[in-house]
Amino acid sequence: MFRRFWLAGFALLALLIPAAVLARPLPPTETAVFAGGCFWCMENDMRGIPGVIKVESGYTGGHLRNPTYRDVTSETSGHYEAVRVTYDPARLQYDYLLYRYWRLVDPTDTGGQFCDRGPSYRPAVFVASADQRKAAETSRAMAAKRLKRGKMATPILGLGPFWPAEAYHRDYAKRNAADYHAYRAICGRDARLRAVWGK
Repeated sequence: MFRRFWLAGFALLALLIPAAVLARPLPPTETAVFAGGCFWCMENDMRGIPGVIKVESGYTGGHLRNPTYRDVTSETSGHYEAVRVTYDPARLQYDYLLYRYWRLVDPTDTGGQFCDRGPSYRPAVFVASADQRKAAETSRAMAAKRLKRGKMATPILGLGPFWPAEAYHRDYAKRNAADYHAYRAICGRDARLRAVWGK
């Protein structure tokens, strides 16, 4: 009888533990949105930063709802190719994420980025709060002093809706490694970054 009672209690406890684990709140995360030309490159480069949880390619800054890649690259929707970075603020500060962002783009180029030309490929920092704006402005001023050539021209803009890109764009560098690296080399991204920022 005691053993049956003990087994029933153990079974009940086993059922309650997963519920208690599931009820625990997830650690808080924060997001940041950046445009830097080809979102395949931005997604791949941002993903490697310690503390980054997820990077999503998408579109922001325009006037259409649910824009498609065709809409954006037609240069009539006003959107930028961008990435939304979800990160752990206990491991990664927004200031450091900004520092890394500047080194991934040519912030002096207002006509696009590298071989990708047009308004949808321009760099920009999109901010969702007054704190993000203040941090972004400070970071931009510091980055401007580190430039080896050209003048800082990247704007800081208020964040509107972020529309995730089509599935075939997501994780492109992982799923199409050879094509991605060939595109990146032909586009001259890394060579230009060395010219703008130094080694």
